[in-house]
Amino acid sequence: MSVEMELHKIIISEMQPEQIIVLKEVEGERKFPIVIGSGEAYAIDRRLKGIPHPRPLTHDLLADVIENMGGTIERIEINDLQEHTFFAKIHIRQNSHVIRIDSRPSDAIALGVATTVPIFVAEHVLADVCRE
Repeated sequence: MSVEMELHKIIISEMQPEQIIVLKEVEGERKFPIVIGSGEAYAIDRRLKGIPHPRPLTHDLLADVIENMGGTIERIEINDLQEHTFFAKIHIRQNSHVIRIDSRPSDAIALGVATTVPIFVAEHVLADVCRE
């Protein structure tokens, strides 16, 4: 079972190599942070703000490849947590079937945020991070 979440905030610190995104439950109060790299944080921030770049960056390129191959991103699911590392799957619909691609959550969110792809977190992951 998975719970729908939303990107609640991005915390970007130019003085730190790691940045933070916070996910919050859509129909509830649970929320938790994920530490991500600067590149992904800036990509998420840029895509949220609709700031164009003169040439496609990595997440823009991947979105274009998926679209040009007839796919659409249906959802992002953070499906596991092992030794403080989150794991995610990008669910891509192509014709009548869904392909699930392994991804870092930060890359999946950077890819999906510009097109408002829903984010889900497995209940067992949410239970682990929200009890700390």
